[in-house]
Amino acid sequence: MKILLVEDDTKIASFVIQGFKESGFVVDHAVDGEDGKHMAIQASYDAAIIDLMLPKLDGLSLIQELRARKVNIPIIILSAKSSVDDRIKGLEMGADDYLTKPFSFSELLMRVRALLRRSNSETVATKLEVGNIKMDVLNREVIREDKYIHLQPREFCLLEYLMRNHDRVLTKTLIMEHVYGYYFDPQSNVVDVLVCRLRNKLEKGFGSKVLHTIRGVGYVLKES
Repeated sequence: MKILLVEDDTKIASFVIQGFKESGFVVDHAVDGEDGKHMAIQASYDAAIIDLMLPKLDGLSLIQELRARKVNIPIIILSAKSSVDDRIKGLEMGADDYLTKPFSFSELLMRVRALLRRSNSETVATKLEVGNIKMDVLNREVIREDKYIHLQPREFCLLEYLMRNHDRVLTKTLIMEHVYGYYFDPQSNVVDVLVCRLRNKLEKGFGSKVLHTIRGVGYVLKES
């Protein structure tokens, strides 16, 4: 899943980005409200975390503009402003939750997941199944033929992407942008290595192949 973080404090941003990446999320980071607005409008995100005290465009104005443009992703305000009035104003502007600084990453992660559960119950499935492979996105569990498969965060992110697009060939460029959050370097073999690791975990000890290479194009997940 993909998160947009709009935060001008580099230390806080680094801490949050690292935590979400370790939890299997892809994170895009904007350092001011204007960049955050353009990114939220142009790309697709599962949730956004927005500070209030931002350069160029403050957090409340950013949220108001996004809602006016029908950008309906779940939004959590992350702010040092802790008064009841500040919280009420943030929620009235269109935020879905409000967390005050200082904060623990575990609480922020829990709140993001809670928002995703509520949002996904109406939009995107959080339990996926392709053939005999089952995935619980929120609990980070993958099972094939009743056997649990332990995946690293990027492996999990790749498998989720493949399962949501099963029977569709995904290019290396698409995988790079989705899993790593940046544009593909044609000289890099990072996608091939990641796919190889995932394939070994999905297929070793099982009777059939599910992750196929389409030479010169990309990769596809198909029912066994």
